[in-house]
Amino acid sequence: MSHRLQSLIKRYPALDVCRGDIEAAHDTLSAVFADGGKLLVCGNGGSAADCAHISAELLKGFARARPLDEEWHRRLGTELAGRLQGALPVIPLPAFDSLLTAFANDCDPLYGFAQLVWGLGNEGDALLCISTSGNSANILKAAEVARGKGMSVIGLTGQNGGAIKDDADHCIRVPETEVYLVQEYHLPVYHCLALMLEETFFPERD
Repeated sequence: MSHRLQSLIKRYPALDVCRGDIEAAHDTLSAVFADGGKLLVCGNGGSAADCAHISAELLKGFARARPLDEEWHRRLGTELAGRLQGALPVIPLPAFDSLLTAFANDCDPLYGFAQLVWGLGNEGDALLCISTSGNSANILKAAEVARGKGMSVIGLTGQNGGAIKDDADHCIRVPETEVYLVQEYHLPVYHCLALMLEETFFPERD
């Protein structure tokens, strides 16, 4: 077990029930990124903010430096390459406010995230669905599109898992049902995932 996951469970013992699903989510995302795929993330309300948060942790250095290798220094020049950091490709779907509001006005707001998954997702990519209930209708539609396109689907929910647990390859169900308490557990869970992925793809150099 990753020392990052051990640390998470030591700090939040109740999350031990999520251990297997966190490990499985890490393994799935590792395979996606290793094969050149990307991660799409969707959620509503506070979970929309979480989408932006986890994206930021993966698109730049989080707990360690991610210097570009010598090949990129040759291609970009040291001044530019020396100021960039290694990144994993993540797209927070709630950030597409113009598309989502236009689609809501012109078409149907229920299918806004689904439209984005249709437009941005490819076979071999992954979709992370953050929903405290696991029953958010627009997220379920997005997951349906993702499955149809051959993408991996990961849920991050409350204790019951809701409908998304049946659509997801893996569903991390934190042991709370009250919305704000679920959200309080979601942050350390996705921080742990980000730390595990960072150590997988950006090992410290001697």
